[in-house]
This record gives sequence, structure tokens and C-alpha cells, in this order.
Amino acid sequence: MTNPAQTPLMPIALPQLGDAEIAAVARVLQSGWVTQGPEVAAFESEFAAICGVPEAVAVSNCTTALHLVLHALGIGPGDEVITVSHSFVATANAIMHCGAKPVFVDITLDDLNMDPAAIEPAITAQTKAILVVHQLGMPARMAEIAAVAERHGLLLVEDAACAIGSEMRFGNQWRQVGAPIGIAACFSFHPRKLLTTGDGGMITTFDHELAARLRRLRQHGMSVNDRQRHLSKSVMFESYDEVGFNYRLTDIQAAIGREQLKRLPQLLESRRLLVEQYQRALRVIPGLTIPADRTDTRTNWQSFHVMLPEGIDQLVVMEHMLAERISTRRGVMCAHLEPAYQLPATADATRGPLPKSEHARDRSVLLPLFPEMTAADVTRVVDALVAAVAAARA
Repeated sequence: MTNPAQTPLMPIALPQLGDAEIAAVARVLQSGWVTQGPEVAAFESEFAAICGVPEAVAVSNCTTALHLVLHALGIGPGDEVITVSHSFVATANAIMHCGAKPVFVDITLDDLNMDPAAIEPAITAQTKAILVVHQLGMPARMAEIAAVAERHGLLLVEDAACAIGSEMRFGNQWRQVGAPIGIAACFSFHPRKLLTTGDGGMITTFDHELAARLRRLRQHGMSVNDRQRHLSKSVMFESYDEVGFNYRLTDIQAAIGREQLKRLPQLLESRRLLVEQYQRALRVIPGLTIPADRTDTRTNWQSFHVMLPEGIDQLVVMEHMLAERISTRRGVMCAHLEPAYQLPATADATRGPLPKSEHARDRSVLLPLFPEMTAADVTRVVDALVAAVAAARA
């Protein structure tokens, strides 16, 4: 093993921030308008243009984005929303925040996304919506899922937290994940994502009326926002026609986001090149499952995971990698295995076994992936993984 004292820790991810973002923050601070205002409006417009939609609504994070959309669509107590357990717990939490019940279905192991064949058996008279996740940036099978939703008259919402820049072929056309097949798509700007504003979220939709209501709801339900009042040539008084939320994004964050959007093409290119290197080099490990795009997807590779060979202990591998000063993460969590989702109010969210979800959690390992990585860094990670798997087999 290498000497830990002399080897820097390789992170699992590293946000790309630089002078452009620093200058953008300074610009906002000097303007005197630091909360939701002109920078947020510009960020929304630029994000919508990249996704190919008419509407983008900025919010404080992706969890609030999911909650706000479900709330605006009328999801509430007594309703059920079909989703996956195999996702960050925020997906299920957003449903619970509405007073509704998440109903978990299993995934397919090739893309870690919702299995379309598992949806119909989970539908009941209480089912109102499907909340589909594009896990780790890999687009879900939206054509099949949308067909089920249409057949049963269900609302369809996309948790695209990881998927900015990912594309899918829908019908005969390629489209951005941010151009939702469902009613809306929700994105995250957490530091682990391709684009970051420190934290933050965005909702994209083709529905102008929904977008207008989301903008009111994110600011306490105010009928007139601060920017409208500031630009008005006469005195304006707002009203509060429904109970809203404080889910605003600041202009400081939006200014950073605008600079991050400019980086997106380069970020996508560098990640895809690194993944190609990983895919070639990792073939030396027998039994290792290496992810790849389907013929109808172009993932952004927000994260890169591998599925360990049969009989290899995940924890042993991860500890070996850490001893070599390489960060890894366990496969995507399963909400139904967490204590909060084993309470009486949530324990029946799983209508059947979720063997593939649990398999993916317990056998997957996320490897470092960030733009500053070099070919030598990829080789270092692969060599360490080869040694780790060999040690776990011993």
C-alpha cells in the first residue's frame, strides 16, 4: 500500500468553481440585490433555454422542488405515489411532506431506474401519480413509464436531480431530460451534481399556468413578487390567496448558476471521456458489472458506479480503497430499509420484495469522477480496485 501521509485523498467528486463564479458573486453583492431577483430570473431563462422548455422555476433545493410540484398538483393525504426506494431519501420524503404515501417498486439493474413492468401491479384506487427518478444521471425508460401513466390517468413527475445534460430518445427525437415527458422535472444544484450553486433546485415544465403558481407558492403565496413591485411605476400591494412556502433561491446562488451553465458542455465532454477510460480499463476485473448507455440514452455520468463480482464484500473493497487514499461511496440507498420508513405510518409503502434495489445498494460502489481527473488518476483508481477485489477474494 502507499503511504497515507504522503498521498492526498482523491475525492469522490469535486465541484468546478473558479474566477468566473467569484466575479459573479461580487457583481451581485455590489448590486445590493442579493435575494430572489433579476439574477434568478436570468438563471431561469437560461436554464429553460438549455433544456428546450418555456418555463424554469428556481427554488432552494431539489427536495423543495419535488414537494412544491406534488403540492401544486394536488397530491395530499390519502393519495399514493408510486416511486422507487432505490434513491436518496428526499424522493420519498417529498411525497410524505404532502401527507401522501410513497409506494415503492423495484428497479432494473442495467440502469438502476424504475422497472416499468413493476408499476401496474402497484396501482390501486388511491394511486394519483408516478414519481420517476433518473438515477445517477442515467435516463429512465420514459416511453414505457409514460405509457403506463397515460393508460391509468396518472400524473407523471420526474426527479431529475442528477440528470442535467443527460439526453434520451423519445419517439424519433433526442431530447434533454429537462424537457419533461411528464408534467415537470426537478433538478438539484448540490455540490455533488454537475452544476452547483452551493445548493439549490430548478423545476422545468411546458405548463405556463403551473409555472406561475409555483412561482407564487415558492414565495409564501404572494400575488406580487419583489421584482414586480420594484419595477412597477405605481404602488402595489400583494395578497396571499393560498398558503405558500419560503422556497426561494438567492441572487447570489443564481449568479453562480449562470456561470455554471456556461461550463456544462465542457463538463459533459470531460466526464464522458473519463467514463470511456474507466469502461476500457475495468474490463480486467472478472465478474465486475460496468455501466453503459442504452441505445436510447446519453447520460451525463453524474456519478460512475460498478457492481462488484458475486461474493465480494462491499465494505472490504471500500475500506481497501480508502486505505489507498481513494474515496468511494456505497451504492444508492434504499429508503425502505431506513428506520424512518419502517414505522407504522410508512411500513406498508413496499407492496412486495425489492430484491434488485437491495442488490444494487449492497453490491454497487461509486468511484471518483470529476473534471480535473487525469488518465493517471483513472489508472490509480482502477489499480486500487483490482487490488481491493483481489484482497476481498482472499
